[in-house]
Amino acid sequence: MTSAVVLLDPRLGAVLPAAALPAIRSAAAVYRGAGVDVDSVEPAPPVEELLAAPGPVVLLGYGLDDPAASALHAAGAEVIGTPRPPGAGLLDAVAVMDRLRSPGGCPWDAEQTHESLRQYLVEECFELLEAIEDGDRAALREELGDVLLQVLFHARVAQEDADDPFSVDDVARELVTKLVARHPHVFAGGDPAVRDARTQELRWEELKRDEKRRESSVDGVAMGQPALALAAKLAQRTARAGLPGDLLPRHTDTGSRLFDLAALAKLAGADPEGELRAVARRFAAQVRQAERAAREAGIDPSTMDHDTWRRFWPC
Repeated sequence: MTSAVVLLDPRLGAVLPAAALPAIRSAAAVYRGAGVDVDSVEPAPPVEELLAAPGPVVLLGYGLDDPAASALHAAGAEVIGTPRPPGAGLLDAVAVMDRLRSPGGCPWDAEQTHESLRQYLVEECFELLEAIEDGDRAALREELGDVLLQVLFHARVAQEDADDPFSVDDVARELVTKLVARHPHVFAGGDPAVRDARTQELRWEELKRDEKRRESSVDGVAMGQPALALAAKLAQRTARAGLPGDLLPRHTDTGSRLFDLAALAKLAGADPEGELRAVARRFAAQVRQAERAAREAGIDPSTMDHDTWRRFWPC
């Protein structure tokens, strides 16, 4: 049995990889390298003494830049790394956010509040939506990170609240509890009410209503969302509650007609918000194409009349 250097992950602290256990059990001595805070393990002796040990030794360290680890490695010691678990990168993100918000960090980050960050949360969500609509994978990855930043930022601000503090771990813990409770067919040995995605969606709403003790079918609907999406959500919720369709707003004013269109579309299985955005984006592209064609013809788009617009409008 040869000596071994066990490289710990600083994100995980003194968590030993399973692959290191055989080496530790058979080692004549186990030592800790520089920076490793494990009181039950002796610090590494001088390099000369470490290399002259009568039997195999194991050194716990954070990297091969440690002189003791480097010497053992050069002498033929096995290097055993700690596999990064899924989500380990989130620990890095939390640490960076903590550094930015802490004394000595970024002055701008330190001044932000939940209220001042609201605009960025809305902007980042719409930029993520645009990346999804464009099918841009690189932008999707970047915008997901920007939305994650908003979650980390708000959680870090909340941690400093004097009256009701909570941390990002509290946020994650509450999310896990909710996901497990809302998926009894996955985590509780089955749920006869869930047979497919459609019945799972209905079951989710039932469990959420019972959990939050809601008295109305429209309780919990985010009234601050875009109006078309709000109308569709209200129609969906009330239809599930058995509200007759002829009670939906159907009048001659613009708002009622828009509500009616959104409600009918949603109940037919469409996404009115998404469909309207697609039409709006297509219209914007047509405008740009016509303006570009006009410039190529030597015409300033700002001076075009109706006939000129029609001339350059893409078919």
